[in-house]
Amino acid sequence: MAKYLLMGRYRNLTIVLLTNTTMKKMTTLVAAAFTAAAIFLGTNANAQSTPKNALRFGIGVEGLLPTGNLKNASNVGLGITPRLQYGVADNLALTLTSGFYNFFGKELSGSPSVKVPAYQMVPLKAGIKAFVSQNVYLSGEVGAGFETKEYYGKNTKLIASPGIGWANQSWDIGARYENFSGQSNNFGTIGLRVAYGFGL
Repeated sequence: MAKYLLMGRYRNLTIVLLTNTTMKKMTTLVAAAFTAAAIFLGTNANAQSTPKNALRFGIGVEGLLPTGNLKNASNVGLGITPRLQYGVADNLALTLTSGFYNFFGKELSGSPSVKVPAYQMVPLKAGIKAFVSQNVYLSGEVGAGFETKEYYGKNTKLIASPGIGWANQSWDIGARYENFSGQSNNFGTIGLRVAYGFGL
């Protein structure tokens, strides 16, 4: 049974974020499976998509769709995410991603209506990208997300994120599910990232 464990209060409004332990475990397993598959496929593929020893930098704009209990506070979010990428093989790369997520707060009807504060986070993630063809890759990321608002507790969340994408020498388009867990709380987002990158 879900437990009511994290509450944000604004005037007379109480937003309850629910815990779903099963969802947390499943997301962690999926992220681990994607990472294992990425390593296996990347080391066995013949694609020449990320030159060995090459260092790249990219910056992306993200559309974010809240999932789980984050939907109680927001319908949509935007993010900006700079990323460093280092090629360890011609089809396998390590990534380091940070940036800023902003989930716009809902306006809830009532008398009077109440505007929920935006949920904001600074992510810091390490990851792997494995190209399974010339342009298509699988990815897995883990890291920490730092909440920025006292309203939500300014806690640190564990991030686990499996994904898939398409990239060439300049553009990188990726989709992923990103799970946030911590303080006995669990929710997430579906993200679509469009990034422009270049070699350093």
